[in-house]
Amino acid sequence: MPLARPSEQVVEVQNSFDSLFGTEDRGPRTYSGGFEQQLAAVAEASKGRIGVAAMDLTSGRMVEVLGHQRFPMASTSKVAIAATFLDGVDKGRWSLSSQFALQVPITSAPFSTAVAPVRGGDYMSAQQLLELMITRSNNYATDALLKAVGGPSAVNAWIARAGVADWHIDRDIATLVRDDGAIDPARVVDKRDSATPIAMVQLLSGIYQGKWLSPSSRNVLLGAMSRCVTGKNRLRAGLPTDVLVSHKTGSLSNTSSDIGLIQTSDGRVFAVAVYVTGQGSRPNREARIASIARTVYNGYLTEPAGYRLTASR
Repeated sequence: MPLARPSEQVVEVQNSFDSLFGTEDRGPRTYSGGFEQQLAAVAEASKGRIGVAAMDLTSGRMVEVLGHQRFPMASTSKVAIAATFLDGVDKGRWSLSSQFALQVPITSAPFSTAVAPVRGGDYMSAQQLLELMITRSNNYATDALLKAVGGPSAVNAWIARAGVADWHIDRDIATLVRDDGAIDPARVVDKRDSATPIAMVQLLSGIYQGKWLSPSSRNVLLGAMSRCVTGKNRLRAGLPTDVLVSHKTGSLSNTSSDIGLIQTSDGRVFAVAVYVTGQGSRPNREARIASIARTVYNGYLTEPAGYRLTASR
């Protein structure tokens, strides 16, 4: 029997943005500081919700716009899937040379099954799968490692142990992609497969700081993120060429995102998560992400040193 479409799943989906958040939370609140005001201006959300969070990992200084609201993670969730797998490597459950089969979708109608059917494809090493998943956002490789760790529930359990709140995945990538498009994330908040920008910054910060993974596993993940070839018009496009960007993009219907670590030439590191919905087109969303990245970068670099020192105490 076909499953109910998302419009009927009232328990999982907040169908009225206003009743959940109130109209004052559609866009950024009023900020007193110049940095926050500039960020709120570029994240202006009249054409769709935009969520941003950023943290200077030296001082701990965080800025955010709608940072506590849920946004669809799309493929940005792959960072946590990779971290969950690498934690298993650290615990001896498998190794980077372990072989797993690609998970190739079998054609099926949207919402016809709870989980989209897949078939096993070629076997590849975990090292190869991780590289494909992060650098090229390959969905077949992602679902191979997601299956290996035990599915979405295993990733959620790892996130909970890490102490990151407001982060949750519900579906494998094959199902997420097959059933995409029924809900407009610019107008409706769907808590499934979603996170807040602040949660993503906490995840990125912890990975960079070595809180949950061994040094070797941390380097595997951050190395792959530094080689990401998707999203050339997103975070990276808004920054100088001498800045190192280790990131992961996400794209679904009417939403584009990019999360990552921005390292300046003098060694400062900023964790950034940007989720953009609406804006009329994907190029427009990507331009917003680039503009936000540039504002975050300039804001941290030009902020008075005394503010950074105060924030670090």
